[in-house]
Amino acid sequence: MTRKSISVKPQRMMRPSDVPTSRCSDVPISRLNFARRPGLVAYFTCGDPDLATTRAIILAAIRAGADVIELGVPFSDPVADGPVIQRASERALAKGTSLQDVLALARDIRRESQSEAGLVVFSYLNPVLRMGMDRFCAEAEAAGVDGVLLIDMTVEEGSEYRKCMEAHHLEPIFLVAPTSTDHRLRMIAEASRGFIYAVSRTGVTGAQQQLAVDARQLVKRLRKYTKLPVAVGFGISTAQHFREIGEFADAAVIGSAIVHTIEKNPGREAGAVAELIANLRKDIP
Repeated sequence: MTRKSISVKPQRMMRPSDVPTSRCSDVPISRLNFARRPGLVAYFTCGDPDLATTRAIILAAIRAGADVIELGVPFSDPVADGPVIQRASERALAKGTSLQDVLALARDIRRESQSEAGLVVFSYLNPVLRMGMDRFCAEAEAAGVDGVLLIDMTVEEGSEYRKCMEAHHLEPIFLVAPTSTDHRLRMIAEASRGFIYAVSRTGVTGAQQQLAVDARQLVKRLRKYTKLPVAVGFGISTAQHFREIGEFADAAVIGSAIVHTIEKNPGREAGAVAELIANLRKDIP
């Protein structure tokens, strides 16, 4: 099968002056923060329906108010994902979308977006290992990526991964779940940078009609161990969910609802996703 990818003009490596810094120090200011509450983290399966359309959708989402973009790397065995994102991964893989393509897309978005939206590579571990961890971190930094969430990277096994991330000024993001023990919450809080992704319920991704009651309690438990922002995901699909998240967490992750919107609106994907995000933010300052 012939691989297809978007064309990307050669870009210079990022210099320290390209990264926003604190006025009182040379420490880079994280783009993975949320100036308004709730912040909106938008997930996209890159390459669905194709890379050029993904780029247009993401730029539209940023203009519509997305604070952080999760660049989903399509994977052949997405065991943590529900049927909507599984189908999106299948479509993207059928187009030949690779991790290298996702990094090229990140570079494009960082160059073309006029905002300071955060960029997070969201992937299973296997594609990163195939590329090589050092090479991946170096290329992600050069592309302007801010953080990485590897779904199946556990905090217990992540020591070398975190060292590589730190060396390349990338922020490792880990998942916590309602089943996580307090001991594990503390470990993840200490290892995380940027923000922590709180899974609102057990199971796979997918839009839900009601927000799981476990989410509020999980965030409360996590607050004992960290001052990092907490983003709640898995099943967030309505404006009511979005408002509820803002009562106890810093941000909501919108994934399956966005991917479903893309799937159901061929030819007008960017506009449909922008409308979805605008409706979620409606009546919220």
